[in-house]
Amino acid sequence: VCLLFQGLRQISQRTISTASRRQFENRVPEKQKLFQEDNGIPVHLKGGVMDALLYRVTMGLSVFGTAYVVYELLVASMPKKQK
Repeated sequence: VCLLFQGLRQISQRTISTASRRQFENRVPEKQKLFQEDNGIPVHLKGGVMDALLYRVTMGLSVFGTAYVVYELLVASMPKKQK
């Protein structure tokens, strides 16, 4: 049992130590400058093409979903014919 805990401790220390060695470039100032720029573009679209695509897909799904719900409510409100 003691060997199991010792092995787990070594694995966890290795994982933490290798993750801390990776260096990532700090791009926060670039993003702050981009998003704070006063260019008339809404903040949810300032990220570029991917933001615009995601926005359009979301709006399309919302409109489709709303239309589908209205259709289903109309179908549910109509009485079915008795045979």
